[in-house]
Amino acid sequence: MKKAGTGHRGLHQRVKTAKKRKVSSQRWLERQLNDPYVARAKQEGFRSRAAYKLAEIDDGHHLLRPGLRVVDLGAAPGGWSQIAADRVRSSDDDPRVVAIDYLDMDPLAGVVVLKKDFLDADAPDALKAALGGHKADLVLSDMAAPTTGHKATDHLRIVALCEIAAAFAREVLAPGGAFLAKVFRGGTEHTLLADLKRDFMKVQHVKPPASRPDSPELYLLATGFRGGG
Repeated sequence: MKKAGTGHRGLHQRVKTAKKRKVSSQRWLERQLNDPYVARAKQEGFRSRAAYKLAEIDDGHHLLRPGLRVVDLGAAPGGWSQIAADRVRSSDDDPRVVAIDYLDMDPLAGVVVLKKDFLDADAPDALKAALGGHKADLVLSDMAAPTTGHKATDHLRIVALCEIAAAFAREVLAPGGAFLAKVFRGGTEHTLLADLKRDFMKVQHVKPPASRPDSPELYLLATGFRGGG
């Protein structure tokens, strides 16, 4: 797979305001139409522009290697699972990527797809069963709660999701494994960071080029899992 790049579009498209379309929806649609990553994702057959975020993070931190096992939380529509399956060389005969989302997600070669809310009580056991008794080498979470527009509330919601994802990662990761999760700019919860620093060799924030500069999202990357206590 080619390394992710920004691409280029020469013409800026404007979206006419529809009577029933909210201003925020109009801005989102205009941004999508003029986003080089959206155009490139369509050209290269990726399910979302988010695929390039994981590709760029992996290019810099080398998280995905042939033979590793990956869990993708909040996977729909499947952009991250596509990148993961390609780079760990997962196949239908030897699937090494397990994806979960309550939204519909079309099948992907080399990916076991579970249609289930990760917050359901039985979701962790379903994921462990899908791993076939194996430990994971990487847990990914691009999950985000629906935004309210209130920054403090949105921040608390995504930190809560990250904490739940991190707790699951500690249960399934093999020693040396890694955890990558979406957070929002504004200071990750100190308790979460302290816990991750205790359980992983290195913890840092990363923002790949494909993450829009005006977006508050960051990714929390924890590597070198120390193993269960």
